[in-house]
Amino acid sequence: MKCVRKYVVAVVLALGAFTCAWSSEKNSAAVQPQTAVSANDVNQEWMLEGEKRYRVNCVRCHQAPHKFPPRAMATVVRHMRVRAMLTEDDMKYVLYYMTH
Repeated sequence: MKCVRKYVVAVVLALGAFTCAWSSEKNSAAVQPQTAVSANDVNQEWMLEGEKRYRVNCVRCHQAPHKFPPRAMATVVRHMRVRAMLTEDDMKYVLYYMTH
């Protein structure tokens, strides 16, 4: 029984690490703005929109954002998307705001 429990824990940890790595690559590509406008304007727009959505959705329960590595933040934001019922766009903007 203990061997099975250890095996299950090992599989869950491995899947978690794989999911984190996979989502980091996917989220970093999805968060980057794709437009012909200057990159600085787009970055500023994404930062402002991300901050606005953070204040609307996150400030109720959380203080000012802490700095975490982008991979960890992607996992946290994805988890909070489920708990706080964030939209896909909310998640992208908040993730951009929290990682830049």
